Amino acid sequence: MPSHSLIQRLKERKLVQWAFAYLAGAFVVVQLLDAVKDPLGLSSVMHLGILTVLAAGFLITLVFAWYHGEKGRQRVSGPELLMVATLLLIAGGVLSMLTDPGDSAFVGAPREGDDRPGIAVLPCVNLSAGPEDEFLAASLHDEILLKLQGISSLFSTGRVSVEWYRDNPAPLTQVAEELGVGFVAECSVQKYEEQIRLIFQLLDGRTGGQVWAADYDRDLTTANLFDIQGDIAHQVALNMRAVITPEEQERIEARPTNDQEAYALYLQARQLGHQFTAESVEQSNALYERALEIDPDYAAAWAGLASNYSDQAAFLQRPIDEGYRLAREAANRALAIDPEFAEAYTQLGRIAMDYDNDLATSARHLERALALAPTNPDIITVAALLAQGLGRTDEAIALQEYAVARDPVKPGGHSWLGYFYQLDGRLDEAITSFRTVLTLSPGSVGGQYVLGVALLLKGEPEAALAAFAEEADEGYRLIGLPMAYHALGRAAESDSALAELIEFHEQKSAYNIAYVLAYRGQADLAFEWLDRAVEHNDPGLAEVPVDVMFANIHDDPRWLPFLESIGKSPEQLAAIEFEVRVPQ
Repeated sequence: MPSHSLIQRLKERKLVQWAFAYLAGAFVVVQLLDAVKDPLGLSSVMHLGILTVLAAGFLITLVFAWYHGEKGRQRVSGPELLMVATLLLIAGGVLSMLTDPGDSAFVGAPREGDDRPGIAVLPCVNLSAGPEDEFLAASLHDEILLKLQGISSLFSTGRVSVEWYRDNPAPLTQVAEELGVGFVAECSVQKYEEQIRLIFQLLDGRTGGQVWAADYDRDLTTANLFDIQGDIAHQVALNMRAVITPEEQERIEARPTNDQEAYALYLQARQLGHQFTAESVEQSNALYERALEIDPDYAAAWAGLASNYSDQAAFLQRPIDEGYRLAREAANRALAIDPEFAEAYTQLGRIAMDYDNDLATSARHLERALALAPTNPDIITVAALLAQGLGRTDEAIALQEYAVARDPVKPGGHSWLGYFYQLDGRLDEAITSFRTVLTLSPGSVGGQYVLGVALLLKGEPEAALAAFAEEADEGYRLIGLPMAYHALGRAAESDSALAELIEFHEQKSAYNIAYVLAYRGQADLAFEWLDRAVEHNDPGLAEVPVDVMFANIHDDPRWLPFLESIGKSPEQLAAIEFEVRVPQ
């Protein structure tokens, strides 16, 4: 077709007039979208869908104009243009609804065996003038996480994993991919005089687009704080299309205390307790006690005390008998106030397992805790420890793999998973897990030690010795060195390291000394130190039936009678009922 003929036909059909009219209308639509997308919470996926349809509509409009001109009607009337624009906007709305994350089949990044919507709530940013208010932002974040973890129909990553991104910022889409979730939430907190302002937004993990947002500007009262946390959890669940049961809604709306000062003390105590140093735990105890002086019926404060006391007893920062007695009393006080407080049942399960040597009772407490909070990764880890103590390695691994997937940058989760792999003979996977621990937390207490043990079992004593030598904690270092030197045939150095271990850590490490002696083939001394571990009520005895470090004395005629004497023979363990499944 000659060029002048084509130009003439374009003029006849008014294509240029149609094109300019359409582009002008599309420009107005784009400006309106930019103006309303934030107030209306319009997601970026919806926004992109409408823009895509508008672009495609340009071509459709030109085709429409060409054939419209064939009929001899060269003028573009107002009603005709309105009709085209309306049809395109309707098509854009339909497309956006089909692609919006709220109605899409994609509600979270794929997780094996778990198709629930997933969310990662990033740490709240403290916008207050004083750094002393940092604990308020951190604790509000903790409370929101706890409420979301109480909703069984959604998946919420653990606190440690999201805390990692405070010091290692990354694009939201990368965070969503790394944590295996479809949604990411951000929040900021600002305190001024007696007011608090909290801004929270739920974002699409694939695009970073906003799904829902809220701005809370309230008086700084305990009731208002609980109302904010409960409303956020409720709205997040609704926008993620999660189902909240009546029992879960009741827990979301619960107010553990009505006293603002007690709540502030509790928040500070919990933050200090998370630091896991001897000094911080003591400070945490003092704050919990002050909170309980104000509100003696504060169940969460009693449960926090129970956890601290158990940790102090386990790490010999407090006499074992005293620590576990206080922990039991505190956990029971929490349950007397709130019979459905999952964390209190978890503490009773720990005490029964590590101190009472009553695995059946531990099982009942942990089953109850999981019934109340079935997806809490901390409770699942304790359940995995009990399953391993009962000799059910496959169950322990499955549970801990779930806990790690839920809280993937928590060093302790990888450490326990590596330990379970090690007991199952999967040494390469154990070594990988332990190296992950050291990557996430290079100064992790015991991190080099557990890596060294796995290397030792794999038959790499030189590498094991290097790992033990890098262990910062003296106790763990002295436990590892005698075994590595023994494997290398350096008897004098092994004896010297063992003598130092016994001299300075006899009571704290009776169980560990027993397996060092077993590893060195000194069966008589190993059984002598096992008896001492029983006398000291060493928490390590919870692991003795499955601990591979005692492999050299498993065939000794004293081994099975010893296990039976402490209630841990294979028959005794098999008789204990413990029904726990990986959450679906």
